[in-house]
Amino acid sequence: MISEPRPLVVCADDFGIESGVDRAIVELAQTGRLSATGCLVTSERFSSAAPLLSGLPIDVGLHLNFTEFLGLPGFYTPLGRLIALTYTRRISRIDVRRQIEVQLDLFELHMKKTPDFVDGHLHIHQFPVIRDELLAALSRRYAGRLPWLRDTRPTHMSGSLPFMQRFKAHVIGALGARRLVSQAKRAGMVVNDGFMGAYDFSRPHPPYLSMLSAWLENARINSVLMTHPAQYASDKLAFGRDRVEEYRVLGSENFAALLERHGLKIGRLSSV
Repeated sequence: MISEPRPLVVCADDFGIESGVDRAIVELAQTGRLSATGCLVTSERFSSAAPLLSGLPIDVGLHLNFTEFLGLPGFYTPLGRLIALTYTRRISRIDVRRQIEVQLDLFELHMKKTPDFVDGHLHIHQFPVIRDELLAALSRRYAGRLPWLRDTRPTHMSGSLPFMQRFKAHVIGALGARRLVSQAKRAGMVVNDGFMGAYDFSRPHPPYLSMLSAWLENARINSVLMTHPAQYASDKLAFGRDRVEEYRVLGSENFAALLERHGLKIGRLSSV
């Protein structure tokens, strides 16, 4: 008996950051290579880019931003300082609450809908204080239709991946994911089962297709594969060359063949 392919959420982060990213996400969504994208609503260009997502067969969510100024005012601080502030509880809950509410408002204003999911730029949604205020806001605003949340705890890491690439994935998951998931489930929210796609852009790494193969062999039902595709990238966009390569591979027949080989199909977590 041939088993039914397992659903895999393929999520592109950073919609709204640059036109090359937005075009890549729209194209990959139209061709069935993505099932979700997270929006940087604090980008000054998001309001004009948002209509591009209208009608696409994907989940559209908020990519909550506390670290990068992209044109709209708000509370932003470098990642290292944000970790220190949240883990010592020295961050202002009022500032955190305001930042979350403003970004949810912006998402609803420009997307004309509530978010299908919420995650965090640089995974900040799972940090102490931020996760508390985020869950409270989502429960209050969307009690009738709760968005799903990203669990960043990685699936099993293949030994074919370099140690530092596996290490980064585990560090991300260790920064609050377990506590976030526990609180989210108590609130009745859905989370993904397993997380893939994290790698250290700044270090030497295997070709993206090779890493994809290593990740997908350990995918579970409704795991999330995080991606950062771009058709092209400006000099200001971090790790632009890697983003363009992700776009090339995700749109290729090699990616389709990998999905088939590992018994996977691209699916939307909002349908669960």
